[in-house]
Amino acid sequence: MSKPRANRVLIILILGALSTISPFAIDMYLPAFPGIAAALHTSTAKISLSISSYFVGLAVGQLLYGPLLDRFGRKLPLYAGLTVFMVASLLCLLSRTVEWLVAMRFLQALGGCAAQVASMAMVRDFFPVHETARIISLLILIIGVSPLLAPTVGGYVALHLGWQWVFIILALFAFLMVAVCQWRLPQGHPPDPGMSLRLAPICRNFAAVLRERQFLTYALAGAFSFSGLLVYVAASPLIFMEVFHVSARTFGAIFAGLSVGFIGSNQVNIVLLKRFTSEQVFRGALWVECPAATLFLVGTVCGWFGLAPTLVLLFISLSSLGLAFPNAAALALAPFDHNIGSASAMLGFLQVGVSSLASASIGLFDSHSLLPVVLIMAATSWIGLAILVVGRRKLSQLRFVEEQGATPLAQ
Repeated sequence: MSKPRANRVLIILILGALSTISPFAIDMYLPAFPGIAAALHTSTAKISLSISSYFVGLAVGQLLYGPLLDRFGRKLPLYAGLTVFMVASLLCLLSRTVEWLVAMRFLQALGGCAAQVASMAMVRDFFPVHETARIISLLILIIGVSPLLAPTVGGYVALHLGWQWVFIILALFAFLMVAVCQWRLPQGHPPDPGMSLRLAPICRNFAAVLRERQFLTYALAGAFSFSGLLVYVAASPLIFMEVFHVSARTFGAIFAGLSVGFIGSNQVNIVLLKRFTSEQVFRGALWVECPAATLFLVGTVCGWFGLAPTLVLLFISLSSLGLAFPNAAALALAPFDHNIGSASAMLGFLQVGVSSLASASIGLFDSHSLLPVVLIMAATSWIGLAILVVGRRKLSQLRFVEEQGATPLAQ
């Protein structure tokens, strides 16, 4: 392998590892829900609010780091965020009430989202715009390690060491990523002293991003369709451990198995992009997701489905999301040529913000049935498709602009 190609592979691996920090923080403690609920004298449905608070923190933090990444470059805000993540992870150990855990998870997300925003922005720093969807698909292949490994590792750690050790391991992982980034990750886009950190200019910058119709169409359509994934993640302990009464070990195996659909479809996306445009793949994915979600809803209301059909329909839904997400993100970011950090932050804010509102309803309903979960997944998928259809009609053509001032990697 040539040195430039080796450098590209290494950068993809580092960006992918950064992108796994929040997924690991979400997935790793799912099997420990019963233990945490028992320790805090509450229900697993209430503990699921700590996932929702993480999503809220992830959404809010995106808007904080976007301007910082443009103003100070990529590394300094990244290190600051990972430090907050480490501190908050350790503070989770002090949880004595569900309210404390929910609050600390919010703080943990505020730090962890720096890695997510920075990695997405650096995709545009290091790779040409026409490669964006393919590189994001490769990142998601790495992100796929989290649902494959995190629940299994988390279940083992919670069983043998206690649920507190899950948060210790997360803090150590963040520390390791700081060291790797300092050692091997290039800066990416240089600091921009002209980027103001005052509230009014920041708001104007975000407003300019939102005025870009292409961004708004694909960011919102992607956000609503993507929310089905996070609703599933938040509700998965309820679905499998309470509704279908599977063990923590079986839950980890099911969670890993279903993630294969999401991961595999991302790799299928790389092949599809050789023959189809990102827009065609995104639209096709939504036309698969929506009917599947509708069938899931009707079957749940009528009481048709046991565990096996539920797994099949969830596999189809997650597979369609694996095709939708990278293409929606690539199309939303394609029109920008300088404020990629702010655009990436707004993209993440919309995606996670919509998802956090959708997933929060699972805990607020405090339901022990499958119906609210399936209803929310069906509604958000059809809303996403409607936004795409209406928004695309108002776009005469799609824009694809290379970022100015970035440091692309050698081919």
